[in-house]
Amino acid sequence: MSSFRQIYTVTRMNLLNMPQRLGGASVVVIGNAGVVVVLVSVLAMAVGFSHTINGTGRPDRVIVLRGGSSSELSSVLTRDTVDVIVDAPGVKTVAGQPVASREIVVGVDLPKKGGGGSDSVTLRGVSAQAPAVRPEIQLTGGRLFSSGKHELIVGRAAQLQFAGLAVGNHVKLGSSDWNVVGSFTSRGDLHESELLADVVSVAELYRRRSFNSIAALLESPQAFETFKTAVSSDPQLSVEVVRESDYFAALSKQLTRTLTLVGFLVGAIMSIGAIFGALNTIYAAVSSRRVEIATLRAIGFGADSVAISVIVEAMLLSLAGGAVGALLAWSVFDGNAVNTLGGRTQVVFQFMVTPALVLLGLLLAAAIGFVGGVVPAMRAARMPVATALRTL
Repeated sequence: MSSFRQIYTVTRMNLLNMPQRLGGASVVVIGNAGVVVVLVSVLAMAVGFSHTINGTGRPDRVIVLRGGSSSELSSVLTRDTVDVIVDAPGVKTVAGQPVASREIVVGVDLPKKGGGGSDSVTLRGVSAQAPAVRPEIQLTGGRLFSSGKHELIVGRAAQLQFAGLAVGNHVKLGSSDWNVVGSFTSRGDLHESELLADVVSVAELYRRRSFNSIAALLESPQAFETFKTAVSSDPQLSVEVVRESDYFAALSKQLTRTLTLVGFLVGAIMSIGAIFGALNTIYAAVSSRRVEIATLRAIGFGADSVAISVIVEAMLLSLAGGAVGALLAWSVFDGNAVNTLGGRTQVVFQFMVTPALVLLGLLLAAAIGFVGGVVPAMRAARMPVATALRTL
């Protein structure tokens, strides 16, 4: 009998006898399910956050900040500086007007849905050219805010997270009531977590005489160097020019790295427990079947075939647990909206359980089964045939 057929025969026999060892087998399945559901869910958070932030940028759009600033909230640009920047070469123009938005970014506290207290959300004051600068922003209800009025449009993600942001509602900002006149989507990016309003109205409310940033659409992605050189070479300006895609990638890098590290660290700790669970279960199974294994050896089954069949059994049980964990992670977490602090303002994003994460979870489960099955397999292969048969 070929080695492959021997392995298949012994493995099949082990699986058919599984109902008699259901308690021990469930330990392996449940342990691996726990490992995979934790690993996949935490990494799904990292993937969702990164997707939301990185999806915000495009290569032909730039953000201009004060020199040395790491984010919009810490940047200050004077009005004179802004006027020079928007007229720099490389900026796209329509009907003689530069496609650029002078912007003020403010964190405002709003009540969360479900009575969970309040959190900070971004209020972004934008210029009249903002719809042309960010054409991906599409109204899904109501209308655009009017210049000079206390009116807002709110992102879909912000509406899901915060109370009182339905179109037609009034929102208290500072000492004034603001009307929610519209809602929008933005391809699932960061701006869906924001409130947008006229920059002049926001400046008046918060008594601002300066801006935080400029968002400008370039003539093409290749015009970036022309624009950056023109702005950077002006001795009167001290600004930081970055592609929008690079800016948001830098914002997401640290938190994505942290979430990924946490996911693998927790997964590694739980994997150790799952390995010992698999080892003890398979070890007990081998001990209870020592006569059966010895009989197989006596009638011609090789030690290697018996050992490999034990490892295969452990890996199949672990993969079953991994599949259960991946299914739980997908059904419970995929698409769930959560929020996190990104520079003192809330970023609302969704868990994303991707096929790659499911595959990673299954590979980890298989590895746990393999490691947990090696020692019992070695014992099964080295078991003395004569000694085991004497227990009959």
